[in-house]
Amino acid sequence: MLTALRRLSSTWVAKALFVLLVASFAIWGIGDTVRNLGRDTALARVNGQAIEMEEAQAALRREVQRLSRTVGSRFENDPRVRRVLAEQAVDQLVLDRVLREETARLGVAVPDAALREFVFSLPGFRGPAGGFSRTVFESFLRSNGLTEAEFLSLVRADLSRQQVSTAVRSGAAAPSVLAQRLLRWRDQQRAATVVSLPVSAAPEPPAPTEAALRRFHENNPQLFSSPEYRDAAVAVLTAEIMGREVEVPEADIAAAYEQRRASFETPERRTVEQVLVGDEAAARRVFEELSAEPEMPFAALAARAEAAGGQATQLGALDRAGLPVPELAEAAFSAAPGSVSAPVRSPFGWHVLRVTGIEPGQSRPLESVRDELRAALAQERAADLAFERANQVEDALAGGSTLEEAAKRFGLGYAAIRTDASGNDPDGKRVELPVIEDARGPLLRAVFEAEAGAAPRLKETEAGFAAVELREAAPPALRPFEAVEAEVRTAFLADARRRAQEERAAALLAATRSGKSLADAARDAGLGSREVGALLRSPQAESPTGGAVPPELLAPLFELKTGEATMVPTRDGFAVAQLLEITEPDATADPDALKRLRDEAGREVAADLEAQFVAALRARADVRVNPRLMDSLSQP
Repeated sequence: MLTALRRLSSTWVAKALFVLLVASFAIWGIGDTVRNLGRDTALARVNGQAIEMEEAQAALRREVQRLSRTVGSRFENDPRVRRVLAEQAVDQLVLDRVLREETARLGVAVPDAALREFVFSLPGFRGPAGGFSRTVFESFLRSNGLTEAEFLSLVRADLSRQQVSTAVRSGAAAPSVLAQRLLRWRDQQRAATVVSLPVSAAPEPPAPTEAALRRFHENNPQLFSSPEYRDAAVAVLTAEIMGREVEVPEADIAAAYEQRRASFETPERRTVEQVLVGDEAAARRVFEELSAEPEMPFAALAARAEAAGGQATQLGALDRAGLPVPELAEAAFSAAPGSVSAPVRSPFGWHVLRVTGIEPGQSRPLESVRDELRAALAQERAADLAFERANQVEDALAGGSTLEEAAKRFGLGYAAIRTDASGNDPDGKRVELPVIEDARGPLLRAVFEAEAGAAPRLKETEAGFAAVELREAAPPALRPFEAVEAEVRTAFLADARRRAQEERAAALLAATRSGKSLADAARDAGLGSREVGALLRSPQAESPTGGAVPPELLAPLFELKTGEATMVPTRDGFAVAQLLEITEPDATADPDALKRLRDEAGREVAADLEAQFVAALRARADVRVNPRLMDSLSQP
């Protein structure tokens, strides 16, 4: 049998079957590779440079987080919103590639020193002591899903783009003709007859029947439904909680004081006046005259300096660093109050300085700032401890611990709550949360962003590290008519009054369109009217006519022709207005206003130039987006 098999395996048929079997196993084992052979795995390409799926997903996550932080619990990550955010994220990546290529082509570069100085100057990265905080910086990176290298790359690219955009925007100006037309448009004034119909002045409607009330109750469920309530367990880990475990030794406080001594010291400042002349002889004459008359008024001093071929300057209050020339600083800070320094030579000429005032320097001793330093150090160390503890909590949750067990084990703030989005329980009482007052909103948003059935995870939020275990979500429900009958009656009567005023306003508008003036139509209907003039498109708060008409009426009034009327709903009812007169302003009467408007228009022109520049760069670039992968990116 074996001999027969060996003989069969040496035939060409057996060899072909063997090759086929090997090939099938190879294809089966690397199916994805074979199927994707020849396909482009990049989501988009800009002049051949790839934007990979991972980069687009990270950009989309940042967009979702940004929008979620902005709108809070109102944010809905549905497919349409996600599609728009995905397109915005990819478009931003495309523009980034386009602008990077342009900055590289122009040879624009950002030195490491400039990059470091810019990052250290950002207010968002300052710690409790006022300087750059590494802890705050790393927290920002984590919350935005960035590494330090990625962030610095983004900032470097942004600074490069700013240099290019500054060059594009520089020199942009609005023509005088444009500024004059804008001024005439902005300062055009209008006069109108106005009739206000507040709901509070509506006639009392007849008493409704129970059947009418029940229909109103059913037709307006949004008015009479209970809010969504959520049963959840929440655990929070904050620097305040960790601060209870932090002790700051006295030696560390003393070391921190020495490191930050400059922030606790105010240098001496002197108010200085200076005379600068070109030669020593003139400086000597000025010195002698000032020494003989130390109280000489500055106006007289300026006149004598000008006569000597120089000039006098009031330098104001300066510390030593404010006088960059060492000789001048030494002369100013060695002179007595009210005295004059001997002539001093610098690269700019000969100087005579008069000291007119001294603000003594101040130094806060360690004893006066001990508590401040202890609190700052404790907060910094508590933040570091919070990050370490957060990792431990995450490991415990991943290992099967319940949220309550993890909270007790690691000392987290914990609460089991039933709440609506505003933080009230079904009885209308305020729900107690394990956070400070300012953090209630972010924690409630986290509760209403949690998904049912999802395992709790400790995430960094504006409330600190927070984990939410959603146990039940009760959707809004229409409350029984009997329980809200009084509310239904009140709402029904308010709606009836509003409809009555709307009908009266519509009748007035119809009368004006039949040829009657609004004042006459209002008088015939037993209503009052008023004439209002000097109305502007955007009245200033201090303008005497700023509140003469409802704000909802201003925009429609400036779309009317003389004699036309309009009707608008307002916050308290309805308003009807008829345009009486249009007054055109004199664009040359106020040169200062014209200059301000021209400057403002110039900034807008500069912004338009930059937008056109970016659009032109994009149009010139070879941008290709993979629609299949874009659809995949948009999926939740």
